[in-house]
Amino acid sequence: MKAIIEYNSRKIEVNISNPIDISIPIDVTKENLNAWYIEDPKIFPEEMEGEKIKVSEGAVVNFNNIHFNPHSHVTHTECVGHITEEVHSVNKNLKYFIFLAEVVTIAPLFHNGDFIIGVKQLSNALRNKKRDAIVIRTLPNLEDKKSMRYSNTNPTYLSEKAAIYLREKGIKHLLIDLPSVDKEKDEGKLLSHNAFWNTAGKLRMDATITEFIYVPNSVEDGEYLLNLMIAPFENDATPSKPVLYKIIK
Repeated sequence: MKAIIEYNSRKIEVNISNPIDISIPIDVTKENLNAWYIEDPKIFPEEMEGEKIKVSEGAVVNFNNIHFNPHSHVTHTECVGHITEEVHSVNKNLKYFIFLAEVVTIAPLFHNGDFIIGVKQLSNALRNKKRDAIVIRTLPNLEDKKSMRYSNTNPTYLSEKAAIYLREKGIKHLLIDLPSVDKEKDEGKLLSHNAFWNTAGKLRMDATITEFIYVPNSVEDGEYLLNLMIAPFENDATPSKPVLYKIIK
């Protein structure tokens, strides 16, 4: 099924019958994605008067509680409230959900003992393209990313200069298949978060960072329409479900 969408005065044709879900769900039936030194998420039935509210145990409905942290356990989208003293809600600041995005594949550079994503790699991928969003797939791109235990592994991260480049390029929405755009242990500097949201100047309240995505190898680099769907939590971050649609013309 095809649809024609008018986007910034441009008519874009997409195949809406072939959505590409790049989110990683919480799945407590197997080893779940995890970062930032906390326990795994839990999904468990509520109990009332000593009885579990679960159909298999005699209840008429399933009625589960979910205990999780979006930053640690699931694909999530965050706003500047993640790093500011004043708590800003991503649910209030993300007001539009359809964007023109570029999917890029990056082989991280080894620099001073770390693997990083630098300016040159991003500029080579984006060149003179004008996009609202960038979707970064890092190499190697293994299925293990869906259940990786990231704590104390010093994962790849985005250099501060690369974050500044994306900000100056006009990228509003940064999506990446890593636990953070920053180094795991950086003495709390959060250089790339701060640079992307421009905390030293006018805050980019409508800009977001989405972490813990997974872009299958079958998805080619290039231009896509992105539907950035979020759960309605009044919080700095919320679970999200970014979906790509290949642009036909």
